[in-house]
Amino acid sequence: MPNAHDVLFRTLADPTRRAIFERLCSEGEQTVGALTVRAGVSQPAVSKHLALLKQAGLVRDRHEGRRTHYSAQLGALTPLIDWTNQMAGFWESRFDNLEDLLKRMDQ
Repeated sequence: MPNAHDVLFRTLADPTRRAIFERLCSEGEQTVGALTVRAGVSQPAVSKHLALLKQAGLVRDRHEGRRTHYSAQLGALTPLIDWTNQMAGFWESRFDNLEDLLKRMDQ
């Protein structure tokens, strides 16, 4: 079973899906129709992307009459933020060790 950050990376790897998510983050809640206007793909394709984003926990939907409104769930990015912080700590340590080595070689 894939872990949380694998699911998020896989979901956000698609550039169209990532653009839809970024648009929801920057512009707030939107309908499928509004998202389709600037997505560059068909409405059924946008709906499929939204379904995958919802499945990954990155968006939630709210039904209002016949329309469905989608909004970004930024808290769902927590596993990626945690992983990125872990990797940053790893690389900072490696670069510190490299810097120390280069200083010793210069002496």
